[in-house]
Amino acid sequence: MNTMKQPNVFIFPLLVIVVCFLFNGCGVKYGFTGGSIPQNMKTVHVAYFENIAPMVYQTLGQNFTEGLKERIRNQSRLSQVNGEADAMFEGVITGYDIAPAAVEANTDRAALNRLTITVKVKYTNRLDDTGESNFEQSFSQFREFPGLIQGQEENLTREIINLLTEDIYNRAFANW
Repeated sequence: MNTMKQPNVFIFPLLVIVVCFLFNGCGVKYGFTGGSIPQNMKTVHVAYFENIAPMVYQTLGQNFTEGLKERIRNQSRLSQVNGEADAMFEGVITGYDIAPAAVEANTDRAALNRLTITVKVKYTNRLDDTGESNFEQSFSQFREFPGLIQGQEENLTREIINLLTEDIYNRAFANW
């Protein structure tokens, strides 16, 4: 006959709750997505990114702008505002290009194509008196795809926007 007592099933969850309250109450902010956003930075403004690329994808400006806003909303504690803010993002989409990436043997047709999107971004940290964290930089990302772009364009641009916004967020807030 087994005479060992079973441990109280309420001890572990209670211990987890107590530890969470202790970390929360100490005023220390731990996070895996916040980067190195200054503690006194509270607001961010993302201006509309106009698409001035020679080849135009109709909804790219809106999709990119919303993608950057969503990235900041999901990975930071910053409040998005219209107008003046502690952090400001503005810029333009300068490139939307489709080029062959690989040619089929014995033909002039592309076996693989590459869609590249380039965005010029100006980031201003209005709390940084030295201006060292400010930047104006172009970011480019691409995706390769087989055949024609029709039927794939929306998914490809979404994937590229995701990569671009990650690069921009990391450059602004993670010092990468």
